[in-house]
Formats: sequence, C-alpha cells, structure tokens
Amino acid sequence: MTETTQTRHPAGEDAVLPFAVEPLDVRGRTVKMGPVLDAILNRHDYPEAVNRLLAEAIVLTAMLGSTLKFEGRLTLQAQTDGPVSVLVVDFQAPDGLRATAQFDADKVAQAAAKEGFKPDDLLGRGHLAFTIDQGSNTSRYQGIVVLEGTTLEEAAHEYFFKSEQIPTRVRLGVAQLVQRREGNSPQKSWRAGGIMLQFLPKSEERQRQADLHPGDAPEGHDAQQVAEDDAWMEAKALVDTVKDEELTNTDLSAEGLLYRLFHERGVKAFDPQMMQDRCTCSQEKISAMLRQMPEPDQQEMLAEGVVEVNCDFCSKHYKLDPRKILG
Repeated sequence: MTETTQTRHPAGEDAVLPFAVEPLDVRGRTVKMGPVLDAILNRHDYPEAVNRLLAEAIVLTAMLGSTLKFEGRLTLQAQTDGPVSVLVVDFQAPDGLRATAQFDADKVAQAAAKEGFKPDDLLGRGHLAFTIDQGSNTSRYQGIVVLEGTTLEEAAHEYFFKSEQIPTRVRLGVAQLVQRREGNSPQKSWRAGGIMLQFLPKSEERQRQADLHPGDAPEGHDAQQVAEDDAWMEAKALVDTVKDEELTNTDLSAEGLLYRLFHERGVKAFDPQMMQDRCTCSQEKISAMLRQMPEPDQQEMLAEGVVEVNCDFCSKHYKLDPRKILG
C-alpha cells in the first residue's frame, strides 16, 4: 500500500513527490506541474512546439534539482544547431524555477509541421549540460551529454550513467488542456509531469553482481553497463508502462500514479517539495554586472545616460541610470 494522506497532505500540483519501493531497492521522484508551469510558459508566449520542449526540460530540472540537499543551483542548458539553439532551465534551491529558450521561429514552424513531429526534434546536434553550483565554498560540477537526435529522457539516462553510474529511468509528459465554456473563448493551460526511478541496492549480494545488462546504457556505449537484477528489471518495466496522459491528467494524483505502478510491492511516499515560479534577477545584480564591464563600455553607457535591460527568464524590464551605478 502507499503511505500518503495518513501522515501528510497529498502532493497536489507543482510539487515533487519523493518515494521508495523498498522491496525493489528503488527510489524515485514524481512531479505534476500545473499553474507554475503555466505561468512560466505564458510569460514568454513561445510557439506551442517550443513550449512543449521547454515544459519537458522544466519537469526534468524540477526532479533533478529537488534532490539538492543544500542551498545551491542546478542548471540544465542545451546548445544545438537545431531550430531551438538554446534551452535553459534554472533551479534555485529549495524551490525556485525559471526557464528561457532561443529559437528560429521559421525553422520551428517547419519542424512542427512534419508528420510524426516530437518536441525533441527541435534540438538537433549539440550538447546538454547539467551544472550543479553549491556556492563559493565548493567546486562547481558539470556533466555533459552529447545530443544527436537524443530525447531529454535519453539524455537524463546517459547523464546518470556517465556521472554517477546509477541505473535510472525517466518518463516525461506534456499536454495543453483546453476548457470550453459556453459564451467564452476556450481557455488553454499547460500541464506536465514526470517520474524518475533509480536503482539503489542496499544488499551486498546485489551490489556484488557481475552480470551486466546493456539495456540502460546509451546506444554506442559499451563501457560500464548496468547490472541485470530482477528487481531493477521489474521496476524499470513498470515505469516504461507510464503513459503521457497519466503524467498530465489532473484527475490522477501523484500518489494515485504511484499506487497504480507499485501497489503490489508496496510504495512509500515522503513529504512533497513545492515548486515556485521565481526569478533571481534584481537591480542589485544588474548593477554589479555593469560595474564589472570593460571601461570603454562603461563610458559609452555614461554617455548615453540610460541603461535598459530585459531579463530573458522573467521578462522583467529594468531602466537604470549609469551615473548612479558607475559614479
């Protein structure tokens, strides 16, 4: 059975729910994104295809970022030669999310019009970097995945395979909901969800297994492969059955999804972690950036008498007097 409402309130939307299935030695996180995702995407007014890709990236970053046990930051950044050239999602511990994208609108429209289009088709060739910054007192860690027609789910699998050697399975889903009310224009809203499962055996017997299975290794990699274990194979097979509709259905809670998947084995849900639409930009940070610019640039700003800056993440507009900043 699932331990949920007996000990805490249901996770609801915009919350990452950690869980464990102890009989299978797996732990994971699932998330249902609603109003926070909707606010981030609607602020930018990107094409629908770009929104779907960015929503996937937001869900993935929320699940990864919520594992941070400190005041820090996790950034997902893709740079490619595809219709979407730059994709950035920033998670500021403990709960702040912000996101932005750069793209060629014509190329996006052409790609989206093709039969069988998937949001990941917008990425093209390039790389995806996962950067963890724990602050000034610790070294920054960065894991890089090569993108060659790779989906974000596959990129996550490769990231954990290369950086932590943890067998991992990820599923992501995105939907745009339409509510039709008589006499009013249809109301559209974005919903997305995801589930991440990791095999973390405690028993020495499982840790010592030498039989290897290539199923979780990225295609073309034959280095260290994932131990074949009945428990992991069962857990992985269950997560692979998750449909997009289950991840985005507002009538199916995160707890309900976990029960569907693991009720026969028993699944324990922990306290959820809420996500917030929060940007870290500020006038003070922009002022500090201007003070670090080269002297010729500072003199040019002083001559113009005004500096205007738009935040790519939250679209906030700043209008500053350089004489008060640069002196």
